[in-house]
Amino acid sequence: MSFKQWLVCTALLSTAFNASAADAGLEAVKDILTRNACLSCHTVERKVVGPAYRDIAAKRKDDPANAEILVQHIRQGSKGVYGPLPMPANPVISDKDIQTVVDWIMAGAPQ
Repeated sequence: MSFKQWLVCTALLSTAFNASAADAGLEAVKDILTRNACLSCHTVERKVVGPAYRDIAAKRKDDPANAEILVQHIRQGSKGVYGPLPMPANPVISDKDIQTVVDWIMAGAPQ
């Protein structure tokens, strides 16, 4: 298998995994959100301390480049994006877990 073929296969498998995590709904990400204290400030449907996941999805869904912005906000924190309260950085969440959560949000944060 050539490098180009390997790269295409890897991309397809990654897309399939990420799509299945997003399609699975909240149960696919609930453990990640709980382990990383995300649910302390966010819920799916209503603002608590931070915005609802559905509000984030509505703001970000139209541009796939926003997925990388969400990854950065989760990893490094953010300030002034959804209001005056800053979102603290979460440097210990794994890249795989961030990607699963971001894929779920970009899919509209389905229940």
